[in-house]
Amino acid sequence: MKNILIIHTGGTISMLENKATGEVIPASKHPLSELQFHLQTYANVEEQIEFDLPSPQITPAHMLKLAKRLESLLPSYDGVVITHGTDTLEETAYCLDLLLETDKPVILTGAMRSSNEIGSDALYNLISSVRTAVHDHARDKGVLVVMNDEIHTANNVTKTSTSNVATFQSPQYGPIGIITRESIIFHHTILTRHNRPNTDRISKNVYLLKAYAGMDGGLLQAVHGLQPDGVVIEGLGQGNLPKDTVGALRSLVSEQVPVVLVSRCYQGIVQPTYGYAGGGRQLQELGVIFANGLTGPKARIRLLIELEHTSNLKELEKTFADN
Repeated sequence: MKNILIIHTGGTISMLENKATGEVIPASKHPLSELQFHLQTYANVEEQIEFDLPSPQITPAHMLKLAKRLESLLPSYDGVVITHGTDTLEETAYCLDLLLETDKPVILTGAMRSSNEIGSDALYNLISSVRTAVHDHARDKGVLVVMNDEIHTANNVTKTSTSNVATFQSPQYGPIGIITRESIIFHHTILTRHNRPNTDRISKNVYLLKAYAGMDGGLLQAVHGLQPDGVVIEGLGQGNLPKDTVGALRSLVSEQVPVVLVSRCYQGIVQPTYGYAGGGRQLQELGVIFANGLTGPKARIRLLIELEHTSNLKELEKTFADN
């Protein structure tokens, strides 16, 4: 049998519903620890608690600490399963995917319903994750997210619903595998991955803004005043912004502050198609960096990590274009 390590970090999967009030709150002991016997059919399992935090309290510093912990532990195991709150799970998964250099399975999972709620998905997702972690075809696919009988890549997965157990989806690309009662079936694979394994700190300030109809330069000017190390903007459509933002953008780029543009659409990529004021062509000529297919939160994680290695705008432009 393979040896699998489970690392708990908190989240709904570690919480319990208060039956009197209906609120979901942290438990004094991880509720799945006493159910570990369900996992022994599939692997020799050990578990550790790294954090006990609701995922809105997880920061990039926590993600880096977790990555360093995994670097030291992975040589002793055949794979790792990490339980995590769902609100920021996709950011932690993507951050780990960038920071880790391993061919061993690293899988994140969580739950939309706590262990004592009716229809809880907590134990089922954990079992599915362990089953996936021991599967030979799970190797060399980067960090994976396993939820609701599906296997997703860290690069593409995102939370799509506030409460549905099928919340994690990979828009446009779909899952790379599925989980049945009898089998783990991979039907896609990873063609390329990008790693920054020698990242020892995440110390920069990168802000994430979302474009909207009638947006002017006020928010960008306010962020400029905070002396950011970088800015990520979820733009409109294929990568456009209202024309009144252009002056503030020009000021940021002229001071060598990287501005990365993604789309607020959940499918498609940004590209310099439109030539009007604020259109993608003008933004590219201005020096705005186009990110190929990332969401805003993931582009921010990517920029935070890249800025620890370079602040050269041309190098950053190539990095995001190659994503």
